[in-house]
Amino acid sequence: MILVRQEIGEVLRDFRLQKGRTLRQVAGRASVALGYLSEVERGQKEASSEILASVADALDVPISTIMREVSDRISVLEGLQVFPDVVPDDLVAVVPDDLAALGDIQSELSLR
Repeated sequence: MILVRQEIGEVLRDFRLQKGRTLRQVAGRASVALGYLSEVERGQKEASSEILASVADALDVPISTIMREVSDRISVLEGLQVFPDVVPDDLVAVVPDDLAALGDIQSELSLR
């Protein structure tokens, strides 16, 4: 059985370590008890949405980024294919034209 709290905890820990912050630093900045945050990271406690928002803020990571990572990890555990974020094909064709036009504008500006 997949425990969402474990995935949330692992994601929070991964982001904290990526940022090079200690548990104490994040707990203090989020105004969360150190022991409680430790239990959340280990998947032993469920964090409320308010606690998650405070920890996300303390990590300088949008809560949507944290939740997307949790969702991707759960999808992998469920055996579902995770699709990377991609630009729709109908927009890809527009980009080269837009870049060319931008280059033309930059050239005109540099001539002035």
